Amino acid sequence: MAYRRHRPARNWGARLHEVTWFGMRAVVLENELLRVTVLADKGGDVAEFCYKRRDMDFVWLAPDGIRNPRDVAGGASDDVAAFLDHYEGGWQEVLPNGGEPSTYRGAALAQHGEVAGLPWDVEIAADDPSEVAVRLTVRARRVPLRVAKTFRLASGEAELRVDEELANESGVELEVMWGHHIVFGAPFLRPGHRIRLPDGVAAEPELTVVPGHGAPSDIHYLSGFRDGRYEIIDPDAGLGLRVRWDAAVLPDLWLWRELGAAREAPWWGRAYVVGLEPFAGRPTEGLAEAVRNGSALTLRPRETRPLWLRAAVIEGEEAR
Repeated sequence: MAYRRHRPARNWGARLHEVTWFGMRAVVLENELLRVTVLADKGGDVAEFCYKRRDMDFVWLAPDGIRNPRDVAGGASDDVAAFLDHYEGGWQEVLPNGGEPSTYRGAALAQHGEVAGLPWDVEIAADDPSEVAVRLTVRARRVPLRVAKTFRLASGEAELRVDEELANESGVELEVMWGHHIVFGAPFLRPGHRIRLPDGVAAEPELTVVPGHGAPSDIHYLSGFRDGRYEIIDPDAGLGLRVRWDAAVLPDLWLWRELGAAREAPWWGRAYVVGLEPFAGRPTEGLAEAVRNGSALTLRPRETRPLWLRAAVIEGEEAR
C-alpha cells in the first residue's frame, strides 16, 4: 500500500487513517459526519458506512463477521464458496461475472468473480482538512481488465463519492457484467422501510416496501433508469440513504431480498437483508447468459469506461 508514512496527523475536518482490520490492510475516510472503512486487502469492499450523528452504520455485516480471504475454509470449496466463504456483507465491486459461476470464452469465473476477492493497491490521492481521497487499483486474473476507483470524502458532507475507470487491456472486444453489490441490513433495515425509485422505473408496490421477517427470498431486475437513483428510508426515524450512479453505464438495478426464510446454507435463517445493486448485465445466471441475452457491457479493444457513484445520508423531512 502506497502510504505516505510521514504525513502529518490530523484529528479534525476530513482525515484518513491507514489501519489493519481483522488482519487486512484498510483505509478509513472520516469527517465530521461520516466514517467509511474500505478493505484494501479484500476487494476494495466498503465494510463500514457510519453516520456519526446517530451512530448508524448503513452497512450490513454477515453473522460470521469480516473474513480474510487468506483464511481458507476447511470444507470443500467450489466456485460459489469462493465468494460466500469470505462474504462479510458490506459493499462489493462485482466484475466481470455477476451471480452464478460461468465460463466466458474459456475463462472459468466464480460466483460474483473475480475482483471482489483480490487485494487492491492503494494510493492516497488527497489529504487535506477540506477533502481526503484514496485511489484503489486492481487487475483481474482471468480476463484482461484493470479497475481504478477513487473514494472521496469532503469536510462537512454526509456523502461518499466514488469515481471509477474500467479498462480493457487487450486488443480484443470483451463483454462483462459490472455491478455494485450494496446490501442493507441490521442495524438500519427493518420491516416497513421504503424504497423510492425515479419516475419511469416500473416496480410492483410490494417491491417498494420492505417485508417482515420470514417472507420468501427473491430477486428482481428493475430497468428504465434515465436517472440512476434510489433512496431507502426509515420513515419513522426520518433517516435513509440515497444512492446515485451513471445509469448509462449500469442501466439496471438488482433488487435482492433474503428475509430469513432460507433455512439452509449459506444463510441458516440468519440473514434479513435487502440488496439494491446497480448493474450492467442480468440475470444472476452469470456472464455467459448476459452475453447471450445482450445485456452485458461491451468494451472495445483498449477502451476505458468511466463510472461514478454517490452514497449520501438523508435525514428529517427528506427521508419521510
